[in-house]
Amino acid sequence: MAIAQAQAQAQAKTQTTAQTRSRRRIFSGVKPTGHLTLGNYLGAVQRWVREDQHGADALFSVVDLHALTVEHDPARLRRLSRQAATLMLASGLDPDRCTLFVQSHVDEHARLSYLMECTATDGEMRRMIQYKEKTARERAGGGSVRLSLLTYPALMAADILAYGTDEVPVGDDQAQHVELARVLAQRFNQRYGAVFTVPRMTRPPVAARVMDLQDPTSKMGKSHAETAGIVYLLDEEDTVRRKVMRAVTDSGSEVVYDREAQPGVANLLEILAACMDGLDGADGTDGTAPEELAGEYSSYGALKKDTAEAVVELLRPIRARHAELCADPSYVDGVLRAGAERARGLARPRVDAAYEAVGLLPSAG
Repeated sequence: MAIAQAQAQAQAKTQTTAQTRSRRRIFSGVKPTGHLTLGNYLGAVQRWVREDQHGADALFSVVDLHALTVEHDPARLRRLSRQAATLMLASGLDPDRCTLFVQSHVDEHARLSYLMECTATDGEMRRMIQYKEKTARERAGGGSVRLSLLTYPALMAADILAYGTDEVPVGDDQAQHVELARVLAQRFNQRYGAVFTVPRMTRPPVAARVMDLQDPTSKMGKSHAETAGIVYLLDEEDTVRRKVMRAVTDSGSEVVYDREAQPGVANLLEILAACMDGLDGADGTDGTAPEELAGEYSSYGALKKDTAEAVVELLRPIRARHAELCADPSYVDGVLRAGAERARGLARPRVDAAYEAVGLLPSAG
């Protein structure tokens, strides 16, 4: 009887929230394991700025708890977390239009993560591709593998489900984790009552996965040891030009958009197309296609030069705004404080409902 009553209460709370919310809700985050890259911007942040914060109730988080799954330096983590938040604001996220906060400032993420661990299975966790890849790298380097590296998809599911998220805009590398969040939401609802919204994943149509300029078969990752092929948002203009001009291309000389046969050229074309859309103020849905751009170039050198200049122009205002925000740290602190307060208010009722639904006694306080 108690479980049935908890289920009914949880379902009523969820239905009330759905009825009072007029816009779809999205959640996405940035992990502060390195300096933000061009890949982070083109694959995610640009869309958040130009589209998501305007058309949805959008929550964006610096997901610092995820950075604890591997060896890290505490002082560096704090610096990178603040830098990530500042760059997100410098890129154009407007705290009057969206909610920007730091994950560890909202306790509900950790509270719900344990319930997700209790809902998931060992096999589901071990099938995660990123777990397999990161585990292999850690062991190859003689390091130990933290348990949190296995279980962090449960925390990612909690990040999403705590807010009744409708959409999760992510790149291809996170698709498996969002699918797991969907599975866990459905399983929890079937067992304990309708507490969670089952989210759907959305992908940007261009440059969803920007590749390393020196290894165009690998993602441009912010925590890679080799940085020659990675363009960081705060790189100086000459550094950006040098990295792009030294980008690996392919055998032959014809500029053709072919991800399989010419991954280096295809990567440059996708970067150029996404930068052009960004400079035009477009959202990427009807911009120039990489295939069309390929026909405009007769040499790799010309393609590299235009791509380098497009990247420089795209990043120039972000770097300038970042410098302004760094000169006013109290503003960034205030944004993060207000963001955490709103996020906490949104997440707590749903997480409390989940605790009740599984049979835990409500807090006397």
